[in-house]
Amino acid sequence: MGRPRAHQPDDLLDHARDLWAELGAGGLTIRALAERSGASNGAIYHAFGSRGSLVLQVWARAAEVFLDHQEVVVEQALADGDPRDAVVAAALAPASYADGDPAGGRVLLGLMDGGADGALDTHGLTADERERLRRHRHRISALIDRLAAQVWPAAAGEEHRRHARTLVRYCLVDLPGSLLLPRDRWGDPLPRRALAHAVRGVLEAGPA
Repeated sequence: MGRPRAHQPDDLLDHARDLWAELGAGGLTIRALAERSGASNGAIYHAFGSRGSLVLQVWARAAEVFLDHQEVVVEQALADGDPRDAVVAAALAPASYADGDPAGGRVLLGLMDGGADGALDTHGLTADERERLRRHRHRISALIDRLAAQVWPAAAGEEHRRHARTLVRYCLVDLPGSLLLPRDRWGDPLPRRALAHAVRGVLEAGPA
């Protein structure tokens, strides 16, 4: 008899990402992934341990690729000399990322409204998985801090700097989440234009 077919974790994650993109986070179940990939339920549990871990890994992989993309567009804009353009580029990065990877974009944008379908349930995650989430948060926070310091280098006092960071967070998290949702809205030029103008308005007003 031949050896049973091996299912690589990356291949399973590709199938899981596609299921999430098509059906939403709630449609990503172990049974659905088994039917889509041809792997057994047991093989999937062996690879990921739980559905929660599977969901986290699908999202984390998309988020890592997105954060790499976002940092590249920020560096390109900063090289041109205007940090405000860098904030706009960072805010539009979810849309430009989704242009190149629509399935990954749907996974990413599906959680920008605060956690669609309760997808990222952190209960039961391993220490390594929690650390992976912490690293994502740290990368986002570091980018926000850097851009706030670039846009308002003379911000005096801790409260003023805190307000500056909060405004940049609005630009990079809250506004894209509002204007690029629901699903597939990133392909429409109107919300992109509205987002760019909204970000520039926030930056023009500056910290209180």
